[in-house]
Amino acid sequence: MLITYKKWYNYSAPIKVQSELEQNDAGTRTLPGTLLKNGLTGEIIYTPPDNRDTIHNLMKNFENFINSQEDDSPVLIKLAIQHYQFESIHPFYDGNGRTGRIVNVLYLMMNNLLENPILYLSGYIIKNKTDYYRLLQEVRTKNNWEEWIIYILKGIEQTSREAIDKINNINTLFDKTIEVAKKKSPRVYSKELIEHLFVQPYTKIEYVTTALELERRTASKYLQEMERIGILESQTIWKEVIYVNPRLYELLKK
Repeated sequence: MLITYKKWYNYSAPIKVQSELEQNDAGTRTLPGTLLKNGLTGEIIYTPPDNRDTIHNLMKNFENFINSQEDDSPVLIKLAIQHYQFESIHPFYDGNGRTGRIVNVLYLMMNNLLENPILYLSGYIIKNKTDYYRLLQEVRTKNNWEEWIIYILKGIEQTSREAIDKINNINTLFDKTIEVAKKKSPRVYSKELIEHLFVQPYTKIEYVTTALELERRTASKYLQEMERIGILESQTIWKEVIYVNPRLYELLKK
């Protein structure tokens, strides 16, 4: 999925994100009836716009705000504003929350505050979900922008610190894994192999053959050796064997 970070030429970018998440091409809402309710009481909290032209115009306004170079407000404050704006438009039948949080990441990349998409606010929002929905509603009903912006800024700070800790822990694990492989399997060890095992928390023979340009038999031998010395664990899913990097997986889950 290719999305331009430097400029959102139109609002097709969040549509592409939502389509990828939901695996459908429903696009923006075209039918009325979408209501946001209290999960416990069933009370209607907010009714987002449901006229197709209204949604289209609001999304164009959202696009203009995203692209605006005239407003010299700090990027992080603008992020809080655009996130409120997107969630209030609620343009899709499903996946609005996740799409909005991905848009946040892309917005930071577009403004050169991130090089890679590694700051995802979902964990913070889930832990503080009650405040999240309360403050969204208070912006609508009480114009309580200050508390909402502070909430988002705290989320960015907390998530950033957690991401830095996680990156440092992954780097430490990577160095330790190299030491183990060198000591226990010097004939098989290569830095390229260990780097491949840290691209994602699992791999399989086909991935290794492609990444390291090896024959299938050699790739299989390498993975089995990494399992023997305790770096990988194999699992059979259907008829396919995958090799999990369990320590990396545990770090990524936190």
